[in-house]
Amino acid sequence: MIKLVQLLTVCIAFSASVYAQHTFTLSSTDLGGQATINEEFNGFGCTGKNQSPQLSWKNAPKGTKSFAVTMYDPDAPTGSGWWHWLVFNIPANSNTLVTNAGNTALDLMPKGAIQSITDYGAKGYGGPCPPEGHGIHQYIITVYALKTDKLELNENTNPAVVGYYLWNNTLAKASIVSYYQRTKK
Repeated sequence: MIKLVQLLTVCIAFSASVYAQHTFTLSSTDLGGQATINEEFNGFGCTGKNQSPQLSWKNAPKGTKSFAVTMYDPDAPTGSGWWHWLVFNIPANSNTLVTNAGNTALDLMPKGAIQSITDYGAKGYGGPCPPEGHGIHQYIITVYALKTDKLELNENTNPAVVGYYLWNNTLAKASIVSYYQRTKK
């Protein structure tokens, strides 16, 4: 009986390991558990470098035709959170965004990708900038594997509409969370 239990334990552990290796995952060489001055917004009282982090994903599900990436702060004191970054129409053969790809002036996105407006009212990446003394905010960066080649949207599409189209076309998604706060000066 003990050998059977040991064998079942090994089989379950192996299955979990194999399964975990083939799940859709997102990672970053730039981000740890906390955002830094590199990612912080430059404006609204913040003085960061406003650089979007490097992102890589792997094991997209079969049938993926394009990707999208968002960054969202559910802790923003707005009643509806804050959208910091919305990128869609990333080609299916892409699996990475380089550091600062969110800067629209640098043209570092994969060909065909569109960065639409954020809650800052600008296109491209807008980093963390929580109100001073508001506490720790979480920033959820998500990559979406989509079942369509393109979302029929443009760079002026607002975050709610982008979110609606993402919700309707997502095969799978993977996220990483980073935290940031500003203390009163």
